[in-house]
Amino acid sequence: CSCFFSCSRESSKEVVVCCCLLRMKKLKCAWSGPSNKIVNILFEHLKPFQSLETLDLSNNNISELKISSFPFLQLKYINSNRITSMEPGTFDNLSSTLQVLKLNRNKISAIPQKMFKLSHLQHLELNRNKIKKIDGLTFQGLPALKSLKLQRNGVTRLMDGAFWGLTNMEVLQLDHNNLTEVTKGWLYGLLMLQQLHLSQNAISRISPDAWEFCQKLSELDLTFNHLARLDDSSFVGLSLLVGLYIGNNKVNYIADCAFRGLSSLQTLDLKNNEISWTIEDMNGAFSGLDKLKKLILQGNRIRSITKKAFSGLDALEHLDLSNNAIMSVQGNAFLQMKKLKELHLNTSSLLCDCQLKWLPQWLSENNFQSFVNASCAHPQLLKGRSIFSVSLDGFVCDDFPKPQITVQPETQSAIKGSNLSFVCSAASSSDSPMTFAWKKDNELLHDAEMENYAHLRAQGGEVMEYTTILRLRNVEFSNEGKYQCVISNHFGSSYSVKAKLTVNMLPSFTKIPMDLTIRAGAMARLECAAVGHPVPQIAWQKDGGTDFPAARKRRMHVMPEDDVFFIVDVKIEDTGVYSCTAQNTAGSISANATLTVLETPSFLRPLLDRTVTKGETAVLQCIAGGSPPPRLNWTKDDSPLVVTERHFFAAGNQLLIIVDTDVDDAGKYTCEMSNTLGTERGNIRLNVIPTPTCDSPQNISPSLDDDGWATVGIVIIAVVCCVVGTSLVWVVIIYHTRRRNEDCSITNTDETNLPADIPSYLSSQGTLAERQDGYGSSENGSHHQFLTSSMGGYFLQQRDSNGRCKILSTFSMLPEYLQIVYLNSDTFDLNRSLEPSSIISNSTFMGMFQLLFLFKLSVLLSLVASLQH
Repeated sequence: CSCFFSCSRESSKEVVVCCCLLRMKKLKCAWSGPSNKIVNILFEHLKPFQSLETLDLSNNNISELKISSFPFLQLKYINSNRITSMEPGTFDNLSSTLQVLKLNRNKISAIPQKMFKLSHLQHLELNRNKIKKIDGLTFQGLPALKSLKLQRNGVTRLMDGAFWGLTNMEVLQLDHNNLTEVTKGWLYGLLMLQQLHLSQNAISRISPDAWEFCQKLSELDLTFNHLARLDDSSFVGLSLLVGLYIGNNKVNYIADCAFRGLSSLQTLDLKNNEISWTIEDMNGAFSGLDKLKKLILQGNRIRSITKKAFSGLDALEHLDLSNNAIMSVQGNAFLQMKKLKELHLNTSSLLCDCQLKWLPQWLSENNFQSFVNASCAHPQLLKGRSIFSVSLDGFVCDDFPKPQITVQPETQSAIKGSNLSFVCSAASSSDSPMTFAWKKDNELLHDAEMENYAHLRAQGGEVMEYTTILRLRNVEFSNEGKYQCVISNHFGSSYSVKAKLTVNMLPSFTKIPMDLTIRAGAMARLECAAVGHPVPQIAWQKDGGTDFPAARKRRMHVMPEDDVFFIVDVKIEDTGVYSCTAQNTAGSISANATLTVLETPSFLRPLLDRTVTKGETAVLQCIAGGSPPPRLNWTKDDSPLVVTERHFFAAGNQLLIIVDTDVDDAGKYTCEMSNTLGTERGNIRLNVIPTPTCDSPQNISPSLDDDGWATVGIVIIAVVCCVVGTSLVWVVIIYHTRRRNEDCSITNTDETNLPADIPSYLSSQGTLAERQDGYGSSENGSHHQFLTSSMGGYFLQQRDSNGRCKILSTFSMLPEYLQIVYLNSDTFDLNRSLEPSSIISNSTFMGMFQLLFLFKLSVLLSLVASLQH
C-alpha cells in the first residue's frame, strides 16, 4: 500500500479509509472538476491517519470548519472551497504541528479574534476571500508567522493593531485591495517586516510617521496606486530600504528632500508618472541616494534634461529614460554618473542645435548606442535623422524655437486682503502654439486667473514675445508660497525663477501683560502672546532697555512655548515697566506692564550719632528703603519733635536739619519709618558742645559767688587805670599837635565801611571800647571788637569759627605822625598818615577830648552800678 492516497472521482461524500492508513503521510482529496463534493470534515474520519502530515482539501464544498475537525497535521490546504465561517478553536489541535495553512479562494468575510492559536505556523494565506475589514489583534497567537498573504480581498480598512503580535513576520502581501492610506496604526508591531506589497490599491497618502514601527523594511511596492505627491516625510525612517517601487501612479510633485534618508536604496522605480518638471527644473531631486544603482523614469513626459538633474547619483549603473519625448539635453547632463552601464533613451523629438553637439559623441565613447534610439525633429533639414548620423558641423544654432524666459516674476510682499499680480515673459522664433501655466510650490495651479498675450519683439522681426500675467485677488495666508511660470511649445518648456509671495498681517495681542504687585522673594509671571503673519517674534524690555538685573543673576526665565516670562526670587531692583513687543515684517506693537515689588522698610545706611558745637548746623540722616516708599516721622527723647524755625526737613523727611544748634537740641532722636508691610525704628544721639568766647563769663570764671567780688574789684581798678592812661596819651597828642600847629583829618577809601559822620574820639581820657554798626563782616555769625593795647596802640580782635579770639593786627603810636586804621570786612591799612593840610584845630581837639572823657566816665559809673546790683 502506497503512503500517498488520492480520493478518486468515484469517492463518496466521506473520506474513504484504506489499508496502511497508519503509515500514510499525504492525503489529497482535491480535484479540479466538480466531482468532489466534500461538505464537512469530521475528526473520526481522519483519526486513522495517525502519520498524516499533508492534507489537501482544495476544490470541495466545505462551508464550515468546526472545533476539533482535524487531527495533528503539518501542512493543510483548504483552497477553493465555500468556507464562510470558522469557529474559534478550529485549529487548536494543530497548534504544535501546523506550519502552513492555505485558505485561498473561499468566502471568508470575517476572521474572529483568537481564531488562530498556532504557535508554530509560519505561512498563512487568505487570498481571494471577501475580507473587507481587519480588526485589531485579529492575528494574535501566531508568534512564529513569517508570511501573510491577503491579496484580492477588497480590504478597505485596517484598524490600529490589525497585525499586532506578528513580531517575526517578514512578508506582508496586501496587493489588489482598496486601501487608501498608509498609517503607522495598522503597521504597529511589525518590527521585523522586510517586504510590504501594496500594489493595486487606491493609496493616495502616506502619513508622515507611517514607518515608525517597521524600520527594517527592505522592499516596498506601491505601484498602481493613486499617489500624487511625495512629501519630504513620505519615507522617513526607511534607512534599510533597498527597493522602492512607485511606478504607475499619478505623482506630479516630489519634495526637495523626499528621498533623503534612503541611504541604502539601490532600485527606484518611478515609471509612468508625471514628474517631468523634476528632471526639467529641479536641481538635486535625487540627492541622498548615494547607493542607487537603478533608476527607472520611463513614460514620465520628460521633454528636457538639465545639467544638474541627476546630481548625487554617482553610483548609478542603470538609467531608463525610454518613452519620453525628450527634446533637449543640456551639456554634460550625465557626466557625473561615472559608473553608468546602461542608458535607455528613445525619442524622435530632439532639437538638434549647437547645444546638443556633445551628446552623440559622448554616447559613442561610452558604448551606449545599442540602448539609444534618438532622432532629430528640428531643424527641418535634419528632421528624422539619427543623431549618430549627423556630423558635428550639422549641429548649429540658427534660431531658438524653444521658449526663452526674458522677464522673470519678482518676489513680493502683500497685506492680507490686497490684490497683486506676477508677470512673466518669454521669446521664441517658432510659430508653434504656446501654452502657459503657473505653479505654486511646484504644484500646478489649475484654476488660476491668467492673462496671456503675444507681440512681435521688433517691427518686421520674426521673434515673438509672449507674456503671461497671474492675478491674485484678496490674498490670504494660503496664497503664500513660491510662484513659477512655465511657458511651453512643441520644442520644450522653459521655467522661470521662483518668486516668493509673503502675505503680512500686523501683529495683534492675544495675551496682554498685566500690572503686577508682589512681595520681594516671590515669583513674577508676565504673559504676552500675539498673532500675525508671519508669526510675530516676542521680545521683552525693561524700562525701555535690555538691561535686566534678573537676567544678570540668572533669575529670569522665558518660556516661548507657554508665552510666559518668569522672574524668580523677585528683588526691589526688578521693579519697573516691562514692555512686550510683537514684531514681524508688517510692523510691531507693544504693551506695558508695571511690576511693583513690595518690601518692608529698612535702613539703607546705618544711623550715626552726631556731635556739633553750639551754633553750628546739625544734619541727622535716616536714609530709608522699602516699597512702597515708607513714611518717616521724627521724635525726640520719645516725645513728639517740637519743630521751630530752626528745624528743616529734606529728601522726604530723610534729613533732619537743625541750624544754629543750642544745648537744648541735644538728646535722642528716633527715626520711625513705616509702609503697608511694617514699621522700623532707629535712634540717633545728638550732642551739643558749648562755644568758648573771649568775653563770655565762661572764659573768666565758671560762676560768680560771694568770693568773686575781689575779682570784680580788680577788674574795676584795671578799667580805671586804662581810662586814666588813655587820657594821658591824648593829652600828649594834643600838646604835640599844638606845638607843630598841624591839622589832622581822616580820609576814607572805597574799601572802608565807616560811615561819613564818624565822630572824633580825641580826649585826654578817651578810648575805643566797642564796634560801631557797619564795621566788619557778619557772614559767619562772628563779630569784631576793638580793644586798647598796653602800648598805647590799638588791635583788632576777631573770633574764629570755633569761637576763640585772635589778634588780627596791632600798631603803635609814632612821635611825629598819627597812624590811622582803615577797616573793611577783614583788612586794615597802616600806611596812610596825616597830611599837613588836614591838621585839626586846637578847639576841635579840646571839644573831642571833653566829650570822650565824659563818655568814659559814664561807662565807668554804669559798670559800678551793675556790679553793685
